[in-house]
Amino acid sequence: MDPQSTEQIKAGMDYEKARNGPPEGFPALKPVPSARYVDAEFNKLEKEYLWKKSWVYACHMDELPEKGSYVLWKRLGSPILIIRGKDDKVRAFYNTCRHRGGPLVKDNAGRRNLFVCGYHGWSYDHEGNLVAIRDPRDFPDFDKSCLGLIPVRCENFGAWVFINCDEDAEPLMDYLGPVAEQMAEFQPDKIRLANKAEYEINCNVKVLLDAFLETYHLKSIHQQTVDRFLDHLGTYIELWPNGHSRMTTPNRRPEWKDPGAAGLPELDSVGEIARDNNVSYNIYPNIVCPPSPTGMPFIIFWPKTLNTMTLECIWFSPDWGDGPLPKIWETRLDNFERILEEDTQFAPQIQASVESDGFKGIPLSYQERRIYHWHEELDRRIGRNNVPETARVEPMLSNYIERPQARNAAE
Repeated sequence: MDPQSTEQIKAGMDYEKARNGPPEGFPALKPVPSARYVDAEFNKLEKEYLWKKSWVYACHMDELPEKGSYVLWKRLGSPILIIRGKDDKVRAFYNTCRHRGGPLVKDNAGRRNLFVCGYHGWSYDHEGNLVAIRDPRDFPDFDKSCLGLIPVRCENFGAWVFINCDEDAEPLMDYLGPVAEQMAEFQPDKIRLANKAEYEINCNVKVLLDAFLETYHLKSIHQQTVDRFLDHLGTYIELWPNGHSRMTTPNRRPEWKDPGAAGLPELDSVGEIARDNNVSYNIYPNIVCPPSPTGMPFIIFWPKTLNTMTLECIWFSPDWGDGPLPKIWETRLDNFERILEEDTQFAPQIQASVESDGFKGIPLSYQERRIYHWHEELDRRIGRNNVPETARVEPMLSNYIERPQARNAAE
């Protein structure tokens, strides 16, 4: 992290701890309408304009260890085949044969020299080109070059592979903007895959995601865990373009060290902010990442139905050398699981509440402005005129979004 950002965050945390109210002129945020969590028509808009048109995390390069390795990715409905080609480039295609729709692969991961449809034997190479068909005599004037696999946008942020079903999407690194710049200190090109787990939660995906965008709940939910170490009153928030954001919460006990990270290798490139405080990124739309010098999780929120979701937790680590993951990680993952249980314990009951006649909307505080920022971005993606009036959020935070390009131009 650059010195300017470091000083800005330190000054911001000091300001937050000392203030007696929101900054002068900060608007009273309008309630987030209840329809956004329960309305089927709004859910359709969200699926079409957000999930199908956003850069989302797909896999880590450790899951594509050699040329010809593949991962079958199905988080958002359409099965997508992610392949490491003979040129080491990662590409993605719909797992759909161009003949009659048969799947190229059925296993979730593996390695192939060619991808052959099991239905009628059409064959494709690592670049998605159709290279052979069965009984070519029966296809007169057939042009194989027109029937390659349908590609899906696929790009890397370090060793992290992202996909986007919108062929017109801006490049991933442009989309990430300050996220990529600020997370560079965690060496995303070198960090290794450590652990994966997932949990089925009975709530709308936004019910749980909202909770991970603020520290207002610490004293109620995490009394015996996180709240013992973090001072939520000092949480400093940065809102960035494209819905991304970061919050940094000071550690009230600087001498405390995570017992689940004892003896683990550390990234010496990580600066004092992430070493001494709790930093949490929201990579829009659905990744929450609290990184540290000894590793980090991607906590990923995936929608399933209007009132169900999957929580995927993927841990990454600095290189630990040869052999299996160090045993101390068992302690780390157990501690993390306990905190997750605290965060998810009320989700089904909250879902029942938001579906009741007694739920009219969410009146958010200044501390919870990351949630409002997230919802404003969702309406921008859908288009305000396309959002039913009963589900629409009022744009209020544009003056509080930091735009690094404009700042750099001024400098």
